[in-house]
Amino acid sequence: MTKVVVFHAGREEYALPIEQVVSIEKLEGINPIPHLPSYVLGLVKVRNELIPVLDLSSILYDQRSDNEEGLFLLVIHTETLQAGLVVKEAKEILEVPEGAVTDAGLLAYSRTRYFDGVINLEDRMITKIDPEVLIESLEGMKEIRDYVYEQKISQN
Repeated sequence: MTKVVVFHAGREEYALPIEQVVSIEKLEGINPIPHLPSYVLGLVKVRNELIPVLDLSSILYDQRSDNEEGLFLLVIHTETLQAGLVVKEAKEILEVPEGAVTDAGLLAYSRTRYFDGVINLEDRMITKIDPEVLIESLEGMKEIRDYVYEQKISQN
């Protein structure tokens, strides 16, 4: 059995592996940075760590969610970066039975290669996201990663 954190982005349910989720925070205090890609809302400090805030609705649906009420920041870590994903309702930790994750034909599509599979349960389907592939596939993330790293060095 694997564990995932389930949340909403847009109208759909998505999941991330629990081992890559650092925390779930209330969304507040974002420092906007000009000239960043449209999916980056800015930077925020979480536990003394400067992290970029990525709007998952913008990435998935080209719709900004920063005007909506009740948003959360799902802080994730990858090999190269910690980031915050803006999501609606991070609602549960789910144990996924073996065999419930299936590959979908659309997963091979180049623009959605960060979809890791579909969790197929009796009463719902949840798209599983690979945070490593998501972060690496977004245009401009290398520059953002470099900026965050430089800020971390200058603070020490």
